[in-house]
Amino acid sequence: GKSILASTSWDGTLRLHDTTEKTHVATKTMECGPLLCLASSDSDGVLYTGGMDGSVRSFDPATSESQVVGMHSSSSGDGAATPACSCLVRFQKDNSNLIASASWSKEIKLWDVRSPSSASISSFEIPGKAYGIDLDHNNNRIVVATSGRKNAFFDLNGGKLEKKLERDSTLKFQSRTVRFFPDGNTIAVGSVEGRVGVEPLEDLGLPSAVKKYAFKCHRVNDMVYPVNCIEFHPKFAGTFATGGCDGTVVLWDGFKKKRLSSLPSFPTSISAIAFNKDGSEIAVASSYTFEDGDREHPKDEIFVRKLLDSECKPKPKS
Repeated sequence: GKSILASTSWDGTLRLHDTTEKTHVATKTMECGPLLCLASSDSDGVLYTGGMDGSVRSFDPATSESQVVGMHSSSSGDGAATPACSCLVRFQKDNSNLIASASWSKEIKLWDVRSPSSASISSFEIPGKAYGIDLDHNNNRIVVATSGRKNAFFDLNGGKLEKKLERDSTLKFQSRTVRFFPDGNTIAVGSVEGRVGVEPLEDLGLPSAVKKYAFKCHRVNDMVYPVNCIEFHPKFAGTFATGGCDGTVVLWDGFKKKRLSSLPSFPTSISAIAFNKDGSEIAVASSYTFEDGDREHPKDEIFVRKLLDSECKPKPKS
């Protein structure tokens, strides 16, 4: 079958590539300024983007049609706060008509894609700018990592969002990314200070297979680089990859607290990573993320690399 890779860019375009055939499939300018986030679904192939202008937009590759699903607004009374839609997730299966988006204007909204451009179904204030989001499909639970080192949790209940919990990250520096472990009972948070925190969700009444811990990563001698992305392997429970501004991607065993393997270095910062469905390939976006300010930098590229099970599989106890 086909393996289609979607990517969004600060130039405002959504691009699709077929990684099996190694061909470019489509490019769509979404007309909303830089694109900050992307959500897809297995159910219908429609893609959703979040733009700097605060809009959530859909793109259907089958018809090349795009629509505005909804808009975030500037935070109340604060004209300076850009409404940028920075985080998106799409619910699956029976709820695949629902999308949640979070913004730099400190709000999370739930939309029904069947009624585009209408009001959101749910809207909540979140503790800060949204920097990362993830969806636990088992429990239909969302986590949003915000400025001020907060993590906010929301559940989908009766077709609406319900606020469950707000708490501090265990890391002392700004969060960059957050992901649920596959069972939904623990989260992994990456920070700008070359560190990942693994945080069980006992205060949501969930049993956890791991105790709370944190580890250093993406550091070169005395240089400490941000952890931009975390993605869990689709096949090996507890295996996740991190991508950092040091240009490396490393695979970890989250349960045994072990480093499994690292990929050869890339030209510049890793801005995003994604596994294909069975975890046999990883896509890596090498794209300078301006952690050192405006300077000369390598061109933006996406690499797709085959992964061996031996690089990702947790080692048996020796």
